[in-house]
Order: sequence, then structure tokens, then C-alpha cells
Amino acid sequence: MRYYIIAGEKSGDIHGGNLIQALKKEDPQADIRCWGGECMEKAGGKLVVHYCNLAFMGFVLNLRKIFKYFHRCKKDLLAYQPDVLILIDYGGFNMWMARFAKQHHIKTFYYISPKVWAWNQSRAYKVKAYVDRMFTILPFEKDFYKKYDYEVDFVGNPLVDEVNRHTINPNFLVENKLEGKPVIALLPGSRLQEVKKILPVMLSIVPTFQDYHFAVAAVKNLPAELYKAAERTPGVQVIYEQTYDLLAHAYAAVVTSGTATLETALFEVPQVVGYITGKINYLLSRLFIKLNYVSLVNIVAGKEVVKELLQHDFNTNDLTEELKQLTENVASRSLQIKNYQKIKQMIGNDHASEKTAKLMVKYLKNS
Repeated sequence: MRYYIIAGEKSGDIHGGNLIQALKKEDPQADIRCWGGECMEKAGGKLVVHYCNLAFMGFVLNLRKIFKYFHRCKKDLLAYQPDVLILIDYGGFNMWMARFAKQHHIKTFYYISPKVWAWNQSRAYKVKAYVDRMFTILPFEKDFYKKYDYEVDFVGNPLVDEVNRHTINPNFLVENKLEGKPVIALLPGSRLQEVKKILPVMLSIVPTFQDYHFAVAAVKNLPAELYKAAERTPGVQVIYEQTYDLLAHAYAAVVTSGTATLETALFEVPQVVGYITGKINYLLSRLFIKLNYVSLVNIVAGKEVVKELLQHDFNTNDLTEELKQLTENVASRSLQIKNYQKIKQMIGNDHASEKTAKLMVKYLKNS
């Protein structure tokens, strides 16, 4: 069968690559065309556009560019005529494509739901109208969609697969000059504006924690200049593309809200979550977001497991106090780790990609 897969971010590329591998096991004759990155291409997908070209900062400012890629994707999809269009997260662009595919009678599957449960929940009706099958990775999403009379498949979380299959580098501490003291991991995010706003606050606490090494989880798809301040800060190492090894050796962490909070929980590293965005974005989020929490850890748990410091609360003093709780208070550390273990049970075991591929091929053969 012919599969057309769209992922617009690095995490989507990783999950897309694993899905392609699983699809090829289920369907050895699979022909796969994709928008994504190195992971999807390495797994056997024919790459059309790299996700780096889809990293738009500001909808209005990039409107012409967005529509250019949208037009290109529509044209390529119609020329390829797949048996199914598979969308991975990346809600705005992919929902446009879901609508277009529906109009042209192309079957559509969605893997990793857009976060319609977070804001403007009525968008679930559009998901139901445009998407033939939804494969969710968060346990509460099944009940959320059921409120809209839409049956979805909960397949478990692919992050579990990523963490379980990772081989920890036993020489990580020595190779990165982190031996001799406990390590505090700083995860400032993978988006330009996030790192610009969040990393300086993270670095501001370093002088208070002289008994620890600090390590910044850096990514190569961002300009190296973003990390220059960290490189100049005594006691801080900047480490590129080794986040899982860093978390495997970390005593505590400060993490930008997002997928990384759940990854940190899977490694059972006590964490403080922080986030800063523009004033207008923050005000809009306060008006429209329907959730009590912003970190996936707390959202999945349905309660505060990790402390969230947002906007003006993400400052040197508050961050220092919260991190001291996790580095010096045994009870606080133990409670967070105990809650992590409950979250692991909630999100399911491994093999999410394999489960998803089996269901996708089954639904296609039975359609």
C-alpha cells in the first residue's frame, strides 16, 4: 500500500521514523512518501520536505510561506494518490491537510492527536469530521473524544519506546567533564524563542548551587550563538544532542514545558518546570486554554506532580527555592518519583509504534 506521512517537528520525525519501521514490518510492500526529517528518511520514507522548513515563528508574519508549503503539499498528495494520509501531531498545518484530504476522498489517519483538549475544545468536531481514525498517546484523550461521540484508539506513548531502547553511554560523565559532583540538567527547549527567553533564567541560578555541575541540553538545529552565554558560565557544560544520556545521569532538572517534562519523568529525575512566552500569547492562553496545568506530567496525572513556574514566576529567586526543595528535601524528591511511577502505569507499556502500525494496516485492509 501507499502511505503519505506528514510530521512538522523534530519529535514528530522521531515518532514518524519508528512508525515507518513498524509499517514496513506489517506491510513489506509499503511505499512511503513523507514530510519529516532524517529519522523518517532513514526508516525508508521518501522525504519531500524537511521539517526545518516548517518551523514558522508567528503565523501572520509567515502567512505567505505557510500557504506556499500548503499548496505544495496538496499538489504532491494528489499526484501520489496514497491509500492513506497519516498525520503526526503538528495540529494547524495537519488539520488543514485533513480537511483537504477529506474533500478529495483520501482516507486520513491521525497519530498523536492535536491538542484540541487544551483550548477551543469544539475543534474535536472538526477532527471527527475530517479524520477517519485517530490514534492517541495520552490516556485521557480517549475519554475526551468520547464526549464528542468519536471512538479513538489509545496506543500507549511512543516516548516509552524511545526511553526503553536508548543505550546509556557509560562514559557520558567523563566525556563531558561532569564527574565528581551531582548533575543538574537544564532543558531550555528546542525552539529559538523558548531558548532565548528561558535559558538566561536557568543560568542565573548556577552561582547558588556550587556543589553541582550544570549541563545544558542543546540542539544542533538552533544557532550555536544561543548557547554562548552558557558556555561562558563557570560550572556549566553545553552538551549537544545527548538529552537522554544527560537525564540518565541527572540528579535534578529544570525543564521547559513540553514533551521534555514527560521524558524527564520517564527517567525519574525530579524537575521544576518553567515557561515564558510573549505577553500577548500569555494573555490569549489564559483566556482560551482550558487546562489547570501546562506540563504533560501534571496534565496526565490530573494534579500537581511537578512545580510549574510560568511567566514572571519563572525567576531566579523562585526557581532557586523550588530547586532547593528537590536537591535538599528527601521527602519532596521521593514524592515526585513515586508520582512518576504512577504516571508510567497510566501511559502504558512500550511498543506504541508497533501497535499503531498493526491497527493502521488492519483498518486499511478491512476498508
